[in-house]
Amino acid sequence: MKATDVLADAFGRIREVVHESVEGLSADELGARLDPTANSIAWLVWHLTRVQDDHVAEVAEREQVWTAQGWAARFDLPLPVEETGYGHTARQVGSVRVDSDALLLGYFDAVHERTVAFLHGLAATDLDRVVDERWDPPVTLGARLVSVLADDLQHAGQAAFVRGALRRR
Repeated sequence: MKATDVLADAFGRIREVVHESVEGLSADELGARLDPTANSIAWLVWHLTRVQDDHVAEVAEREQVWTAQGWAARFDLPLPVEETGYGHTARQVGSVRVDSDALLLGYFDAVHERTVAFLHGLAATDLDRVVDERWDPPVTLGARLVSVLADDLQHAGQAAFVRGALRRR
């Protein structure tokens, strides 16, 4: 199995967790917070998708799905269009509201498709390409993709936890 196939498989597993965490929830459930400073499922999935979209678009040298496919307008959030959720305050987290699971999953699936297509276009040697020289050692494409995977998996797991907690109430 090629390294790029392993990465695609890992992103696919994140997709499974995201769908299990989001499907069938109402707008109120997606926006619910376990306490006033906690992250909602809507914010967690929006954030992990924005990070993946931002980072993969950068290394693929393409416009983000968020703007290229009109998702920013569909979400109509009271945030700057370039926001990914990094460092959000509790108030900003609360501002990420969605009307339906379909909107959230539609954006996630569009980003997932773009990510997997990008991965399938790579050779294993492409993973050694330096994509960020601001770090010591410089960050390779492989390291950046693993970083996105780790962040996404963590937030997808958090969304699954919140769904479970909400369903126990």
